[in-house]
Amino acid sequence: MTSTPEPNPPLSDWELKSQTHAKLETEVFKQNKAALLNALALAGITAVIVSFDGYGDSGQIENVEVRIGDDEARMPAGTIEVGEALWGEVELKRSAVGISAAVESLAYDVLEQTHAGWENNDGAYGDIVFDVAERTIALDYNERYTASENYTHRF
Repeated sequence: MTSTPEPNPPLSDWELKSQTHAKLETEVFKQNKAALLNALALAGITAVIVSFDGYGDSGQIENVEVRIGDDEARMPAGTIEVGEALWGEVELKRSAVGISAAVESLAYDVLEQTHAGWENNDGAYGDIVFDVAERTIALDYNERYTASENYTHRF
């Protein structure tokens, strides 16, 4: 006798909105990344290194280093158009932001996507490297934790 699998119950309104929002966030991240890397490439920037640190329920970007080859450079001026996925909306909100603000926003997006809560408790620190030539964003992430070992002996 073969059993047929139970059909999946229909998704709730919240689940449908959550799926739509997740798809939009994935789409907007790709678009924002491409727009930012294009703007950096046009300015001759080869890499941007964002250092972050957080603990005790707060975290921040500590430093942003801009490179042209082995030389330090300034963050290019100018704006790019970025999108934002708003909860419950099916269209992206578009706005023009400075290149520096776009770097910071994408850095926080990378942390949120990979290690949400990175700033909580003992926190984490590391670097986010925007490699313009490779068109990649790499996260070097170091998580802090407190360890405890307990031993009970009875004789």
